[in-house]
Amino acid sequence: VQLQASGGGLVQAGGSLRLSCAASERTFSPYVMSWFRQAPGKEREFVTAMRWTGGRTDYGDSVKGRFTVSRDIAKNIMALQMNSLKPEDTAVYYCAATDRVGPWRSPWRRADFDSWGQGTLVTVSS
Repeated sequence: VQLQASGGGLVQAGGSLRLSCAASERTFSPYVMSWFRQAPGKEREFVTAMRWTGGRTDYGDSVKGRFTVSRDIAKNIMALQMNSLKPEDTAVYYCAATDRVGPWRSPWRRADFDSWGQGTLVTVSS
């Protein structure tokens, strides 16, 4: 499946952005979808994951209480609402999906996901 991330941009600290991740397949039915981010010179970091059918979400410690993941099953879109943004949130944000069913992980790892979007850049100025 092809994933297309969008919505990144430049925002001042304290501001908000909403990212979207759209799946290309009409029969899209993953087990878990996730957002990761990667800042320059750093490892890709887990941001959030959600079970596509609902009932379970998880967030990285650095974004808890500020970011909210949601999905529109009819449109095959996952969204990430980012509030109270900080300069340290600056990164390329990637969406990911897997259809491998298994135990819920906390946190999810990059290797857990098979499909990745191309990334969208979020820059938070101080």
